[in-house]
Amino acid sequence: MAGKQLSLIGDEHEPQPLSPVRRRLLDAAGEIAAGGPDELAFQHSVCCQCALPTARPGPEVFVWDKRQGRARLRVEAGSVLDPTTGAFVRPGLPYGPKARLLLMHLNSEAIRGGSPVIPIEETMTAFFRRLMGRKQDGRQAAMLKRQLTALAAAHFHIGIVRDEDQAVQMNAQLVAAFDLWFPTEPGQRVLWPSTLRLSLDYFESLTRYAVPLDERAIAALAHSATALDVYCWLAQRLHRIPDGKPQFVPWPALHEQFGQEYARLRDFRRFFLGTLRQVRAAYQEAGVDADGRGITLRQSPPPVRKRLAVLRECAIGRADAE
Repeated sequence: MAGKQLSLIGDEHEPQPLSPVRRRLLDAAGEIAAGGPDELAFQHSVCCQCALPTARPGPEVFVWDKRQGRARLRVEAGSVLDPTTGAFVRPGLPYGPKARLLLMHLNSEAIRGGSPVIPIEETMTAFFRRLMGRKQDGRQAAMLKRQLTALAAAHFHIGIVRDEDQAVQMNAQLVAAFDLWFPTEPGQRVLWPSTLRLSLDYFESLTRYAVPLDERAIAALAHSATALDVYCWLAQRLHRIPDGKPQFVPWPALHEQFGQEYARLRDFRRFFLGTLRQVRAAYQEAGVDADGRGITLRQSPPPVRKRLAVLRECAIGRADAE
């Protein structure tokens, strides 16, 4: 089994010292192959198809538009009140792997609790340790704080086109209210606010369109925004492909969806193939083949087999048989 896992992750030639990322992928691949997850993560279906920026947008970029298939996502940077100056400031757009991990954390706590009110203070430290594999230090906490502030302030427009003359759209801030300016202890330890409240519009949309994910896979891919995006995309797409009717996605379309940092298609293709190997280590049943023209997607079981989860009073999916 170890040889198979290594072939998914990288070069199969002479043994090389394992980097922390490769070691984390190998460990996760073994755990995932051994059985189902103890913890689930959740992402909104539209955010599985249309992701946030992978890298920090330019200083004058305050709007982010993405579309893929029938899904549409528009994110507009908001403003927050700085108590030290009394002025509104713009924290910018949420971006990178930490914004994605935080969004999944908020989604997961809301789904697990069946409530838009999330106990941040009680869950943030445990979340960080599970997904990042280490204790929270001042630098990492500050980065999480900036991304959480950007997420809380941003306005999200989430839409799904149903047919030529009908679309469903949700316009809201994801977070309705919380203390954006975190107090700090003398030792520079960030004190998280006790609770955070999601907007009711987003919470209702999430409970209808949440995609369950294996938290072990999320932790293994937490180093890369694109790896998280590809995993989420495959998790919501592969099980919906008709059996025996594979779907082909050409490289230019993949470049448009995942390659914002790459001007040349050939550079993106090399990067994507490396990322796909990492994703397949965490999602080993993913039916994906690549060639010089693009990738072919085949019907595959979702990474979380059970498509119906009722946690307290909150139903978030439908059984595979439906």
